[in-house]
Amino acid sequence: MIPGDALLDAFLNANILFIVLFALWRMARFALERTALRHAYTTQLKLLNTVFLAIVFSPFLILGLGALQNALLGPGFNVTLSDMVVAHYLNGGFEMKASDFERLLSLRDTFTADVMRAGSWVAMAAIGAFVIGVAIGAVRLGVSVCCLSRIVGSSYAWRQFGRVKIRLSDRCLVPFSTRGLRNYYVVIPSSMLGNAAEMQVSLAHEFQHLRQGDIEWEILLEVLKPFFFLNPAYHAWKRQVEDLRELSCDQQVLSSGKITIGDYCETLLSVCQQTLRRDRTFVVAVPKVTLVTADRSVLRGGKMSFLEQRITTLFDARLLRYPRLVYAAAVLPLLAAVLFTAMAIQSPGDWSHDRLMLSTVVNLERLEAINQLTTFGRLRQ
Repeated sequence: MIPGDALLDAFLNANILFIVLFALWRMARFALERTALRHAYTTQLKLLNTVFLAIVFSPFLILGLGALQNALLGPGFNVTLSDMVVAHYLNGGFEMKASDFERLLSLRDTFTADVMRAGSWVAMAAIGAFVIGVAIGAVRLGVSVCCLSRIVGSSYAWRQFGRVKIRLSDRCLVPFSTRGLRNYYVVIPSSMLGNAAEMQVSLAHEFQHLRQGDIEWEILLEVLKPFFFLNPAYHAWKRQVEDLRELSCDQQVLSSGKITIGDYCETLLSVCQQTLRRDRTFVVAVPKVTLVTADRSVLRGGKMSFLEQRITTLFDARLLRYPRLVYAAAVLPLLAAVLFTAMAIQSPGDWSHDRLMLSTVVNLERLEAINQLTTFGRLRQ
């Protein structure tokens, strides 16, 4: 069984990784926006998903790399960030009392031990906030799944292709797709039956989501959301995935040449108008992937709405000529950044030479303080 402190340590590392890697991703995206790769939305989505998986599985990667490191370089070799900072301090990199510096370095270990023992009100507050947040998130997810199941269950069977079932609904106003344990479901508003162009666009869009595996990614992100509810980087990461998957889906559907840009834009605008008539049950129901939503424009502070961005992109987007080569060239630095960051933020293992030196300096400081107290404090009495 995995010890509790190891789980807590891995959880803290995952939160730090999401913050650091999302910042790196934003810088990479900023650079991509100024190159010919700015419209490579499918490749960007794959990169983001790959990095996400690397973060989730980073504890296992670190265990493997640690075993390899010990076998090749010996157990005394460390590459953690704290060890680097200790070495920099001992070399005179910055001025600070050794005891204060040691206390600062041990903050994370102190906090982890305090939480595991529930030994202070800070630890109790942290545990309580986490448990309450996870419980609320789990209840919200359960209610959302029930709402989604009710919407799908109240719809009518129309077509079926293998495990993909197309259903018509009098309740929902926006086409969406989701899945059960075995089957996939594409739910289309009944009102679209009278408009062949809207029906074609909606089905092509939702089928593309199924081909891209967007449903599975949405489920994974929603399931993990309660555990990272306090991490703003995770929520920003999820929004970035949602944006990229819609832009990628739009691009891939139009690349087939079976649907014109005019019909596609008219369908997006028509369906977006329907979303203004909000159905609270539909908004709450997750995990699903919809054709379009108008909700995000409220949060963009006067900037271009996401729907406007999608329509503008349809006229500017160009397919990437060598997507696999570009993906391979871009994913390697990102994965290296994940591994380096994951190794750097690990808690230090055995005492290294630098840490022994730091401990010696701390003990000398304490002895000096005791000697001064003994020599001068008693004379003054």
